[in-house]
Amino acid sequence: MLDDINSEASERMAKSLEALTHSFNKIRTGRAHPSLLDGITVEYYGARTPLNQMANISVEDARTLSLTAWDKSTIPNIEKAIMKSNLGLNPTTAGEVIRIPMPMLTEETRKGFIRQARVDAESARVSVRNGRRDAMAMLKELAKDKEISEDDERRGQDRVQKLTDSHVAKIEKLLTEKETDLMEI
Repeated sequence: MLDDINSEASERMAKSLEALTHSFNKIRTGRAHPSLLDGITVEYYGARTPLNQMANISVEDARTLSLTAWDKSTIPNIEKAIMKSNLGLNPTTAGEVIRIPMPMLTEETRKGFIRQARVDAESARVSVRNGRRDAMAMLKELAKDKEISEDDERRGQDRVQKLTDSHVAKIEKLLTEKETDLMEI
């Protein structure tokens, strides 16, 4: 029973870390990375389709992404979707290849991205703490119903707290790495 509560809390906290990593991938640094375009969808035959399902995305060099659309008629729609994505990217088409140069980040945009990263990290911390709160409530309920002893409740609370502390430390590590990455010129 205690293991079930612990594994459920661990699973929720791991999902918070995964979501944080996903949101950090959307924050662009000065380097080209295909995951930067993950959130972009393109209008394709009346349906919103993820860009990575419509084109091959590769890194041409450190500051340029290269896109090759599988259906050549979608190139104008892909360009529009990239421009509307709020990433500050301006694609250029050379025949069948769309090149996306990564603009240099100004000090102001770097600080804005760091602010966004901190907000995302705080959301992940809150999510981890919510997982802890729910696990603690389950333990208290079990102790109240006399399904576990007070000692088991205390051990379970200690395990959940250690789990929480380790996930918060991982969030801090990810945030520090992202901040360092963003401040790199």
